[in-house]
Amino acid sequence: MMGQADLRRLQTCMRRAERGEELVLAFLGGSITQGSLASVPKQAYAYLVYSWWKETFPKAEFHYVNGGIGGTTSHYGVSRAVTDVLMYQPDVVVVDFSVNDDADPFFQETYEGVIRRLLSWDSRPAVLILNNVFYETGKNAQEYHNAVGDWYGVPHVSIRDTVWQKVQAGEYTIGGLTPDGLHPNDLGHQLVAGEITAFLQQVKESLQEADKAAGALQEADGLCRMGLPEPMTANAYEGAKRLTIREICPVLSGFRADTREKAGYLDHFKNGWIGRKPGDGITFEIEASCIAVQYRKTIQKPALRAQLVLDGDEAHPVLLDGNFEEDWGDCLYLETVLHHGEWKMHTVQISILPCEEETGGELWTPFYLMALIVA
Repeated sequence: MMGQADLRRLQTCMRRAERGEELVLAFLGGSITQGSLASVPKQAYAYLVYSWWKETFPKAEFHYVNGGIGGTTSHYGVSRAVTDVLMYQPDVVVVDFSVNDDADPFFQETYEGVIRRLLSWDSRPAVLILNNVFYETGKNAQEYHNAVGDWYGVPHVSIRDTVWQKVQAGEYTIGGLTPDGLHPNDLGHQLVAGEITAFLQQVKESLQEADKAAGALQEADGLCRMGLPEPMTANAYEGAKRLTIREICPVLSGFRADTREKAGYLDHFKNGWIGRKPGDGITFEIEASCIAVQYRKTIQKPALRAQLVLDGDEAHPVLLDGNFEEDWGDCLYLETVLHHGEWKMHTVQISILPCEEETGGELWTPFYLMALIVA
């Protein structure tokens, strides 16, 4: 990993920290990044890594930004990277979607969009890829994600290649690190953070060697001004946008805009549109070549279902089922309805389907449409 990665951005941040400058440390990912199953937020791996920076560079001033949202993929991540992380002008960003993305070319493309968006931001942050893992199977998307990292010289830290291997060797048990086979307990978070900080310590030690070369600092600062290589995928998602009631005004035919204000980025089910009964409809016109619909799948069953028709193609409707089959909570579900289509003005029509029981929908949980994500 150290040989493949370009460490100059991280080295530049560490030089700045040694001089006592002010830096922003940010984390973008899913539920593990958010801190799920840590006993308190300060036991989450992200906060522990932030603490390492503070302890290692006591003269510097650090700010902590946690952009983790449970159950979300890099498809959603690329659309919210600006509002949840980049608007704070981060200097370092740790990215982890390796257990939420599927290991396939689609999510490799959306993940590349995340990496390119971060690397090209005005603050030119140092980016570090984290690969968490399903402890019972060793499954994750790191093959696809780390290929993107290697393309851009972004370093990566793999929990599958480190902590999970220790589990396989009998040094730890799965139950000792995670109650559900995925989300770490406090010890699990400490081990994840430990792998990241061990890597950062290697970078810090390499800094001393780099400083022996004349002009090392100038070279590192120069990297921040360099352009990116050509994309390795079709890269349709780098400029993805998330459209809520703040950004687009659809035609409402029974749906109603949710006028409640959000109380922070984790207050998910706000700024969208609500369908309360069969026949309620909503129509968007949007110029794009990639379109996805984000809606709530809820554990409060029964929930209303909807039908989506793209560009009037009623022969091929898309079912949007508001019922969530898992039990951990309501899900921010993202349904792709157009991928690498024609760039043009598209029409998206959504209507609430009839209920299976003769209740008229009164006893059913409303359908909550959160956003369109387009690119």
